[in-house]
Amino acid sequence: MLHGHDDNELVRLFKSGEKKEEAFTTIVKRYQEKIYWQIRRMVVSHDDADDVMQNVFIKAWNGLDGFREDAKLFTWLFRIATNESLTFLEQQKKRSSVSLDTVHEQLEEKLRAEKDFDENKTVWKLQMAILQLPEKQRQVFQLRYFEEMPYEEMSQLLETSVGALKASYHHAVKKIEEYILNH
Repeated sequence: MLHGHDDNELVRLFKSGEKKEEAFTTIVKRYQEKIYWQIRRMVVSHDDADDVMQNVFIKAWNGLDGFREDAKLFTWLFRIATNESLTFLEQQKKRSSVSLDTVHEQLEEKLRAEKDFDENKTVWKLQMAILQLPEKQRQVFQLRYFEEMPYEEMSQLLETSVGALKASYHHAVKKIEEYILNH
């Protein structure tokens, strides 16, 4: 394993082809947990998150040769994960040709099916509240609240202005507070 190498070195090793598999495995090991939780928070179920994560790393493998090192590797992977999660949710909508409300209900059902679920516990109430948010707000809230990502970095990731992100976060927090107060 190439644990001691920084991301740029790993990308160079991958692109040069000399230690392609080893470099990629190190990248996956370094980021898979963070990427998994980003996906999981969007698609809710573990099995779905696993499926999406496989797609993310297949896309990363195929796209890494064209990766321009002007972004952080993690930001790039995160963007792929976000897009794949949104694509997955879109496909679910199309497959069941249901409204957005029904998708929210399906996500709620998946959350309630989790083995430790207890709707009286604040941590689960927060999860339920997050599911009520529109997808964009949900994303912004999760990045800020769970990942503590700076707005500047989020702005690059989501290709949205810092002002718009702050507004989204503010709206999300208000909706979550209202939900928790009323449930």
